[in-house]
Amino acid sequence: MARERIVQTLTVPTPELLEALSPHAGQVRLGLWDLKSAPVGLSLGEIDGVVLPYANGADCAPALSRIDALKFVQTQSTGYEGLPEIIGPAVGLASAAGVHAAATAELAVGLVLASQRGIAHAVRDQGQAAWNHRRYPGLADKRVLLIGVGGIGREIARRLDPFEVELARVGSRARNDDDGTVHGPDDLVALAEQTDVLIIITPLTEATRKLIGAEVLGALPDGALVVNVARGGVVDSEALTREVVAGRLRAALDVFDPEPLPADHPLWGADGVIITPHTGGNTEAFDPRIRALLRRQLEALNNGRSPENLVQSGPFPAV
Repeated sequence: MARERIVQTLTVPTPELLEALSPHAGQVRLGLWDLKSAPVGLSLGEIDGVVLPYANGADCAPALSRIDALKFVQTQSTGYEGLPEIIGPAVGLASAAGVHAAATAELAVGLVLASQRGIAHAVRDQGQAAWNHRRYPGLADKRVLLIGVGGIGREIARRLDPFEVELARVGSRARNDDDGTVHGPDDLVALAEQTDVLIIITPLTEATRKLIGAEVLGALPDGALVVNVARGGVVDSEALTREVVAGRLRAALDVFDPEPLPADHPLWGADGVIITPHTGGNTEAFDPRIRALLRRQLEALNNGRSPENLVQSGPFPAV
C-alpha cells in the first residue's frame, strides 16, 4: 500500500520548469514561485514544497520563512550550505547532486589544461598578434591531488585518467573505496608537498571551511597550480592571494570568497591566474538533467517515497 503523500503543493521558480513538469505532476499540485514576487495562482498557506531558483543561497531566507507548513526544499545546485540553518531540521532538504557532475568536471579539467598548457597566455598574446613560443608544464606525469571524492570528484578523476597523471585523493576520512586509497584531511600537508596540481571539489561545511589554508598552500611546491571548482570558502582567500600575487603559486578559480570577486581585487591583475565567474555546472546539459531529476522527485513524492539526494530527511523516511 502506498504511503501517504507528505508534499501536497510544490512550487517551481520558472514558467519553463512548470510547463516541463506539469505532465508529470500526478497528484502533487504544482505552482509558480520565484521567491521574489508573490506565488502565481496559489497562496503562501498552500505551499509545503519549494524548488529553489538555480542561484539560491541565504537570500532565499525571507521567502522561505513565510511558509508555515514547509516540509520539503529542493535545490538546483549540488551545494546547499546555509540552507539547513534557514529551514530548520524538521524540513526535508534535497540537493541536485549528479546534475552538475559532468559539467563541473569538464570545467575543472579545462582549467587545469588551460593553465598547464599556457592557453590563457596564448589568448592574451593573440590580442596583440604576439607569437610567443614557450614551454609550459603540461599535464602528463604530473602529481595531482584531488580534494573531494563525491560524485563530481569521481567524474574529475575519471576524466584525468587518460592524461597519465599520478593521482592522490583526499576525502572526509581515510579509507579505501572501489578506486583505491582515499586519504584523510590529516594527510593534506604531507600530500601537498608532493603535488603539482591541487583540485578542490569538496562541499563547504564547517569541517571544510578554510580546509586549504596557509599551511597547506605553503607546503605546495613553487609553481604549483590551485584549481577550485567547489566553494570559495573551502580555501583561505587571503592566504591564496598572497601566494599567487607573490608569484609562487598559480591559480584557476571558478569560485572565490567573496563572490563576485571585487573589481579592485589583486587577483584580477596577477600573472598565472584564470578566473571564471562560478560557471562550473552551467552548461546546456543542465536543463534536461534538472528536469529529469525533478520528474523523479515528483514520482517519489506521489508514491510517498523519500526523494533522491536527501541531505536532511525532515519528515521523510530515512533512506
